[in-house]
Amino acid sequence: MVAVIEERLAAVRRRMAVAADRVDRDPGGVALVAVTKGHPPEVVERAYAAGQRQFGESRAQELTEKFEALPADIDWHFIGPLQRNKVRRVRTAVTLLHSLDRVELAEAWLKGPGRAPPVLLQVHLGGEATKQGFDESEVEAAVDRCEALGVTVRGLMTIPPPANDPDDARPWFRTLRRLRDVVRDAHPEVTELSMGMTGDFEAAIAEGATIIRVGSAIFGPRSR
Repeated sequence: MVAVIEERLAAVRRRMAVAADRVDRDPGGVALVAVTKGHPPEVVERAYAAGQRQFGESRAQELTEKFEALPADIDWHFIGPLQRNKVRRVRTAVTLLHSLDRVELAEAWLKGPGRAPPVLLQVHLGGEATKQGFDESEVEAAVDRCEALGVTVRGLMTIPPPANDPDDARPWFRTLRRLRDVVRDAHPEVTELSMGMTGDFEAAIAEGATIIRVGSAIFGPRSR
């Protein structure tokens, strides 16, 4: 299993480098977050042994268990919907929250000891009722409001509608990049674009992703 995960990680990194090279980007400008949802800590340890240090979780309880069981130098990212009553356990574990989807969550995110980790605003671009996030027209005001509250906004995140062809996601990725560029004019610190998963991360890199979130291409199907 160690060799399998090592080989899959290497394959993903090669694909990242090729995708970046096609559009004259530095592959070092794209961070790989390995998504561990549904995989036990021992599987994460194998990816860690293969050199991976940034991992993503979308369930607060699972994040807490892995945070406590795994090496302290892991950079944990929370990438799923977050309820206000779960903020405290997530806030103490992560280096970046990808899924701040409402101003009320920003207010809750500030509560707790020390400085709150930075966040990305989740942007709802596909019109799907099952997904959360700020509408495109709300993003600039949301960044203003979060920054006024004292939340550090580092960028934007989106999950496009499912598609059979990865290129079908490119318009959504392109829209997020353009929106980030507009926001960055007033907030230079808003630089990150978290977009692209196992099925479409190469298209996301072509459109400017700075963070991709990849699970099954590294770990295979979830065990739970």
